[in-house]
Amino acid sequence: METKRETFTYTYSAKQQEEIDKIRKKYLPPEEDKMAQLRRLDQSATKKGTMISIIIGVIGTLLMGVGMCCSMVWMGIWFIPGIVIGLIGIGGVAAAYPVYSRITKKERERLAPQILKLTEELTQAEG
Repeated sequence: METKRETFTYTYSAKQQEEIDKIRKKYLPPEEDKMAQLRRLDQSATKKGTMISIIIGVIGTLLMGVGMCCSMVWMGIWFIPGIVIGLIGIGGVAAAYPVYSRITKKERERLAPQILKLTEELTQAEG
């Protein structure tokens, strides 16, 4: 009588499994952990204010430059309008930071419930 031996052989390659996992992660939707979500929310509180204040500041600076050109280079009939344009530009530059502060404050008030909820969850998870 002849007996057949059936065997099962399995080779495991950690390197191969690691590569498979890496490829799989590329096609899965990205998961954001709570700490990354908290950081993202915190940064988004200042983004809107920063963008708007930079735009206001740049426009104000350009107007101030045009006003200086009108009053110092072209002179003549452009002297008085140049001063007015320059003062409007100075006003724009001066308004940039208060606009940033106000928008950032409003954004922080809007995001406060979400951020406080996340910080509560994170501190409970640690303790």
